[in-house]
Amino acid sequence: MTTGVFRYTDPTTISRSTESFIKTWSKVDVDYSSYKRLERKRSVTNLYAAAAANGTTFGTDVSGFAVYASPSTEKAFVSDSAVRTGYYPEVEALIRSKLGPKVKKVVIFDHTIRRNDASAPRQPVRQVHVDQTPGAAATRVRRHLPPDEAESLLKGRYQIINVWRPIGHAATDFPLAVIDWRTTSPEDLVAVDLLYPKRQANGDDDDDDRGKEVLPDAASLASTDGYEVKGETYGILPNGRHKFYYAKDMTPDEAMFIKCFDSRSEGQPGGKQGVAALTPHTAFVDPQTPAGTKPRESIEVRCLVFYD
Repeated sequence: MTTGVFRYTDPTTISRSTESFIKTWSKVDVDYSSYKRLERKRSVTNLYAAAAANGTTFGTDVSGFAVYASPSTEKAFVSDSAVRTGYYPEVEALIRSKLGPKVKKVVIFDHTIRRNDASAPRQPVRQVHVDQTPGAAATRVRRHLPPDEAESLLKGRYQIINVWRPIGHAATDFPLAVIDWRTTSPEDLVAVDLLYPKRQANGDDDDDDRGKEVLPDAASLASTDGYEVKGETYGILPNGRHKFYYAKDMTPDEAMFIKCFDSRSEGQPGGKQGVAALTPHTAFVDPQTPAGTKPRESIEVRCLVFYD
């Protein structure tokens, strides 16, 4: 077990309005938002030890997350094309093998490489959040699939699963903490518009954000000029019931599934009681990290998963 200081959404600085021009927002390319954060010190349990010592059960439908041994043939992740052509098929195969034979279609729509480096355009996110709201999940289906197929698939069970993996070395620096869904409440969730930099049209690829992040000018952080809403996430309010876990020294030969949405989870229309809906997560500073530890590098791949 270790401890961490976790950044939650400050409930006194958010807007509950549905009007986009005053709605709570956050930028995708820099750690800046329209609201403030609260810091809370919490214990973080090593999920490996918890499973071994007392038989605590984890899984995407149980706790909202799971870690699997899954060596990858892709090691450096230096080429965007290599990630798409080489790593994406590995991720799809892993999802199919772990989530069962009822998976009928997997659509990978996004990936992000994060590095604990001040010059990196995507750095570890130090705020408790969930990647997509239910509305954003449905929008993703319609954005990445033909209209007729999308509407048909939206009638069945579908999920968004984030497949997270360290790159190059163990994620001892800035490890990822996840909150057990069983300790969350719907009242914890705050919808937040996700702002992306506007892109110049670039042939058929102009709507594809993968691998195109550029670190913005520090002087423009508070401005929304040049940005557009292209997603919606959940910020998380403080809750003393939250139980944090982490995969201590997680290696590149392991992958974590993080559930962001499930149309058949508890709380959704037609959902099933007890099925995990989502996984709040965040990077955090582990005070037990040895001096001189290599900065964390990781890749996350977001997947639409459809079931029979």
